[in-house]
Amino acid sequence: MKSRCILVLSRASVAALFLSCAGIAVAQESPAPVTAPPPGDPRQGAPATLPTIRLTLEDALARARKNSTPFQAAQTDAAIARQDRFQAGAALLPSVTYNNEALYTQLAGGNVKFIANNAAHEYVSQANVHESIDLVSVSNFRRASAASALAKARAEIASRGLVVTVVQSYYAVAAAQLKLEAAMKTTDEGDRFLKLTQDLEKGGEVAHSDVIKAELQMQERRRQLLEAQLGLLNARLDFAVLIFPDFNDNFELAEDLHASVPLPTLPEVQQRAARDNPDLRAALAALQQAGHDVTSARGGYLPSLSFDYWYGIDAPQFAVNGPSGISNLGSSAAATVNIPIWNWGATQSRIKQAELRRTQAQRELSLAHRKLLAEIKSLYAEAETALNELSGLSRSADLSAESLRLTTLRYKGGEATVLEVVDAQTTFAQANTAYQDGAVRYRVALANLQTLTGVLTTP
Repeated sequence: MKSRCILVLSRASVAALFLSCAGIAVAQESPAPVTAPPPGDPRQGAPATLPTIRLTLEDALARARKNSTPFQAAQTDAAIARQDRFQAGAALLPSVTYNNEALYTQLAGGNVKFIANNAAHEYVSQANVHESIDLVSVSNFRRASAASALAKARAEIASRGLVVTVVQSYYAVAAAQLKLEAAMKTTDEGDRFLKLTQDLEKGGEVAHSDVIKAELQMQERRRQLLEAQLGLLNARLDFAVLIFPDFNDNFELAEDLHASVPLPTLPEVQQRAARDNPDLRAALAALQQAGHDVTSARGGYLPSLSFDYWYGIDAPQFAVNGPSGISNLGSSAAATVNIPIWNWGATQSRIKQAELRRTQAQRELSLAHRKLLAEIKSLYAEAETALNELSGLSRSADLSAESLRLTTLRYKGGEATVLEVVDAQTTFAQANTAYQDGAVRYRVALANLQTLTGVLTTP
């Protein structure tokens, strides 16, 4: 009986060993399951085979200018306005055409019936030089020049606005990365503090309520970590959409958010803004355009002169020489003066309409002057305030880290309560977030100054 049991157990062991080996073989042959990246990974979805792109701020600006549809639309409008100016200038110059025509006229008693025609068969093959001179054409050219300057200024406004958007998005990614690092640090600190309270509770040194408070704090820190991961992911996605024509979030930033960037002096900002402000240039170009509209409308009261010169064939035969050997080639010229007499007040109405536009353009230029003066003071004060606060925020972040360390040590020694540790952790998290936000605020303030001066202050 005993030997039979041993035999059964031996067979069972062999069968179990066989099944175990078979399972191992199947596991080795089957492909390993694909594990998705953690939800907090900001680079998930990026092709692993593509190299990581290292972006400086200048690289990001160059890519954004190529990829931004509103910016490219402004550039297109400026290019179209330049072509309008070229066409208006070409309209002031003589034009050359070559006309070919064949006329058939009915005869009556050997004479043509239509006095405007010269023969039964008339062939015209002539080159024509035409020139028209009037005040309207000259004013249209000047108006097109002002419109081109206006479109160029608006394109510059779009360019500077794009710089602000890129700077804000660029450093938002940098700040989100630093916030995530701080959140990871506070999460680790929360886990360590929970472990500390549990150990102290086992030794009978603290109450169970301390463990509960530490665990609540740990859960809050983990939720903040998830939010920081989501914030970084969204910041990277928004930035990728802004600068890449085809979606790609496999990049890293080369600029340091906390690099020292000097603030230009107020007189320097005022001098550059008065010289290079595109809003002021746009308002001035719009006023000049309206002024040329008034001149063009008044040109409707004045005569216009046109001149034509023809050279070629106008003969009964389509040939250089006629039947009698006389050359059919010849030339003629005509000058025409058109004098306006009466058009039921349409010219006066156009002048009034143009003057109303010019008056409005003058108001807008005055408003642009006032807004420029106000924006210089406001944006400079914003940048100066952000810079002054930044040093204090940096000091607060350092002090909060030291306070957390010391409070934790005091808690270990029984000199501090759990609420003091939790308060120190919260202060540390808030101070780090405020420090990163303050750095982004200063960078964006400098970029806003750039909209007035045209100079982006960078490290």
